[in-house]
Amino acid sequence: MENTAHEKFMRIAIELAEDNVKRGIGGPFGAVIVKDGMIVARSANRVVPTNDPTAHAEVSVIRLACQELETYNLAGCEIYTSCEPCPMCLGAIYWARIDKIYYANTKADAAAIGFDDHFIYDELENPMEKRKLPFVQILRDEALPAFKLWETTEHKEHY
Repeated sequence: MENTAHEKFMRIAIELAEDNVKRGIGGPFGAVIVKDGMIVARSANRVVPTNDPTAHAEVSVIRLACQELETYNLAGCEIYTSCEPCPMCLGAIYWARIDKIYYANTKADAAAIGFDDHFIYDELENPMEKRKLPFVQILRDEALPAFKLWETTEHKEHY
């Protein structure tokens, strides 16, 4: 794909981010998913209007693209996002099997306006017992049979 096409898709993501702020809908983040040079889905950050803390632009656009393409596997797609993805969005992008990420603003740019995810990166480096959010394991023996069942079932689809 030519650079001008990449820039066109990124400009759409940026426009979604700006429009989100101008309309008072939510944070300044937008994302577009493209497959074979065509836009499959587009979304801005939807956290506030949906009361969903996971409705970042990247997660929202992944959900829309999966619905549009009727698959959970977005291999063959690229994502254009107005900002470097946060840890949650990066995880979603990997799980969706997206081929490539194009981004505009950096995580440092986001931190400078109050969207700082550094504490999450720090938490991931800490052992569970030193994390700010308590982790308490219970009922492992009762939960393991579901995993054992998964290992032996013929009706599983790896994702």
